[in-house]
Amino acid sequence: MTRPDQPTAASPSRRTVLAAAAGVALAATTAATAHAAAPAQEKAPARLVDNHTWTTYTDWRSGTGQGTRALAGHRPGITLAKPAGTRTYTDPHLNRTGEWEYATWTSPVHRLTVPATEVIASWNAHTPSGTWIEIELQGTYGDGTQTPWYVMGRWTAGDDKDVDIRRTSVDDQSDGRSSIWTDTFSIDDAASGLRLASYRLRLTLLRTPGGKAVPTVWRLGAMGSDVPDRFTVPASTPGLAEELTVPRYSQSIHSGQYPEYDNGGEAWCSPTSSQMIIEYWGRKPSADQLAWVDPSYADPQVCHAARFTYDYQYEGCGNWPFNAAYAATYQDLQGVVTRLSSLADLETLIAAGIPAITSQSFLKEELTGAGYGTSGHLMTVIGFTADGDVIANDPASPSDPAVRRVYKRHEWETIWLRTKRYNASGNVSSGTGGVCYLYFPAHPTPAQRRALAKVGIR
Repeated sequence: MTRPDQPTAASPSRRTVLAAAAGVALAATTAATAHAAAPAQEKAPARLVDNHTWTTYTDWRSGTGQGTRALAGHRPGITLAKPAGTRTYTDPHLNRTGEWEYATWTSPVHRLTVPATEVIASWNAHTPSGTWIEIELQGTYGDGTQTPWYVMGRWTAGDDKDVDIRRTSVDDQSDGRSSIWTDTFSIDDAASGLRLASYRLRLTLLRTPGGKAVPTVWRLGAMGSDVPDRFTVPASTPGLAEELTVPRYSQSIHSGQYPEYDNGGEAWCSPTSSQMIIEYWGRKPSADQLAWVDPSYADPQVCHAARFTYDYQYEGCGNWPFNAAYAATYQDLQGVVTRLSSLADLETLIAAGIPAITSQSFLKEELTGAGYGTSGHLMTVIGFTADGDVIANDPASPSDPAVRRVYKRHEWETIWLRTKRYNASGNVSSGTGGVCYLYFPAHPTPAQRRALAKVGIR
């Protein structure tokens, strides 16, 4: 999978480098030979994605808690009730060691309907100042052996260095059979046939000792998948002509802004796309929340989204679950990372009024009208033309008005759904295989619930 950063043809994203290290890239070959070897069309697989979430009072009661309390009512969740103890945590990004009160909740074992080569967790939480959460995954392989407990993320919405930790992914986690790449559990050698058969999640909720504020989690889950290698996908038949009115924001106008949050511009496709959809749903930061932004900068809310999705280990704003968690800090929204299997899935969502943020990588010549190539980039899909072409708000545009683009249907579905591609050197790199973020209301309409259920989201 390619990290959704850096829309340039010249330099690979950090995730591309990691993927190569993990052995998912194939042996180098020339572009001419590689393209000749690729089949013209490949059969589209059945949906090979398993989404599972814990969101209801019954769900939270089904797990095992120490110091937690399940919340019923309008928005069920799990919260810290009475600390189970204290924990020492050394923040590697602040070089500071501190004590934290904690409670834990461990999910029941979820048996995957799709034995998986990859798993990505998502969570939606309220983490007031001085609180944070840790999300861990332990899996069981098909041969019955278990993984260690892997940290999938340490999250807090805030970044007050006096009371908060730095939100972070955790590198260098592996048992020799699987590894964590920023936000993704991955089988090291998928060709071996090894798969993850089941998993459970452990949630640790932490706060400043003696504090009154508590973290609360409303949504916790993971997406397991086993999408087969493919360079192309069959052309689909258009099924919808509709366009949603989504705000347009350019990442490019922020080039050079806030080096401490990865320098704006090409690195900000993910938070820029997130901000577009957050505002589509009628939410945005307040004037007080934006007071820290240089008043000479346009679209300060994009700067805000970059700051509060920033992963201090990854050193970028492209951590997928962190973006979904940021969207859900607007507490009447939910955010989830998933994979979709076709443009028909996107049409289902658009028809219900739900835009999607999609991740793709491509050479300049593979997407007519883009004007660039990328090793990983996020766009916001907002609709389809009468001919079935994709209407996207592409943040890699020179200005806000230029963000709306129309891309050829089959070119676009290929660069989004494939799992293998050729880079500018003619070598084989990874594609994202249909990865997207979905943000939607905490209480969807019946039509929205049906559309989400149809694409595997509860």
